Amino acid sequence: MTQNVLTPITQALNDGVLTRSELKALMQRSDRPAFIHLALWLLLLTGTGTLIWMSMGTFWIWPAMFLHGIVLVHHFSLQHECVHYTVFRTRWLNDVAGNICGFVIMLPHRFFRYEHCDHHTYTQLHGEDPEMIPLPSSLGGYLWYISSIPYWRTKFTELGRHILGRLSADEMRFIPKEEHRTVFLEARIMALGYITILVACIAFNWWAPVWYWWLPVILGEPVMRAIRMTEHVGRPMTRDMKENTRTNLVSWPIRFLCWNMNYHAEHHYASSVPYHALPKLHRILDGYIHVEKRGYLGAHIDILRQLTGRTPRVDQTAGAPQ
Repeated sequence: MTQNVLTPITQALNDGVLTRSELKALMQRSDRPAFIHLALWLLLLTGTGTLIWMSMGTFWIWPAMFLHGIVLVHHFSLQHECVHYTVFRTRWLNDVAGNICGFVIMLPHRFFRYEHCDHHTYTQLHGEDPEMIPLPSSLGGYLWYISSIPYWRTKFTELGRHILGRLSADEMRFIPKEEHRTVFLEARIMALGYITILVACIAFNWWAPVWYWWLPVILGEPVMRAIRMTEHVGRPMTRDMKENTRTNLVSWPIRFLCWNMNYHAEHHYASSVPYHALPKLHRILDGYIHVEKRGYLGAHIDILRQLTGRTPRVDQTAGAPQ
């Protein structure tokens, strides 16, 4: 394991782009922005869910489910912020919201917290970053990853392994020994919840979870896979946070959906800064971090140019995404 690892905040302070007073002001948490955001979030979910209800029995149910699914898979963005305890000032609310989001998208919250901690510690370091998505070696590998088929295969395998009380070698590295039982219990409770809902669907001929939840999540996940690629894929495999992470400038509706996760380089510089303060941090770091002004589309253009050989690959260890 790599030694002498700087924390993100340490590097930010050492680089001189943030002062301690600026950081202290940015790190102030508040419940109010999150409650306002959640209220609008629930209104949006109600709206897209209504579109499914209105289109039942017609072809339009598929685009309606896709649209609803895009919103549903963005529960990942909210869960991600809850992992950092930056959504709510009230600490336990982050755990409650994070676990609900995790159940929606099949990502156990406690497990994700430990995995994500290592991602921040070893960002974009081959063999050490557990969330690393390698730059695909071909256009086929690129499309295969975005399809989300390998993602779901990994998630079901992961959940099944934890239900059986097993951890992979990588998981043994980032999950503390005293938390193994908690991770296994978390997976078993999640699986029991899904089975209970499925049994209820069959017993009562009640298929709302299929139309309003499971199918939309499956349809929407490729969008989340494409977004997740824009964060680090195609960036240098280095410890330097000025280089290894990409911020994408996107419109307000997308920023709302992703809980400002598009300001990803800023988030990696100071992960204790709440999501609602990331635009302020972006202005402070302007000109210092890597910013893709063309947004998600521009990031994918960069990725595609690298994997097709039009521009040099920046990674040192090419490989297909896992």
